[in-house]
Amino acid sequence: MAYDDRYRLSAHGIFINQDEKVLLVKATYGDFGWHFPGGSLEPGETIHEALIRECKEELDVNIEVLYMSGMYFHLAFHSHACMFRCNIITPYHIKLSFEHSDFGYFNIDQLEPSHKLRVLDCLKFDGKVRSGKL
Repeated sequence: MAYDDRYRLSAHGIFINQDEKVLLVKATYGDFGWHFPGGSLEPGETIHEALIRECKEELDVNIEVLYMSGMYFHLAFHSHACMFRCNIITPYHIKLSFEHSDFGYFNIDQLEPSHKLRVLDCLKFDGKVRSGKL
């Protein structure tokens, strides 16, 4: 995935398990490190359809989208990322696509600052969608 100057809109899920740990995935391409499951919208797709499709492609799971908790601008990628609180529909077994090498559940305090901000915004969601620049 190479950077170009096209604008992108993406949808990402915040999944928090019963132990209050956050699901992150690690890409096999680029230097993106750990990130939230999800990705860019395809032409004609709604934001919910994109998130559901991306999670099915990346994790081979069905999800329930609960609410949008924030929208964040990434200057480096010339894109907006919409964050949604989601649940994985049980029963499930995560099976990664070729695009990802690993997944893990992390304590909120272990997350890098930008990820932690998104999770905290999600957890304190009061019906007001928050936005910011990273």
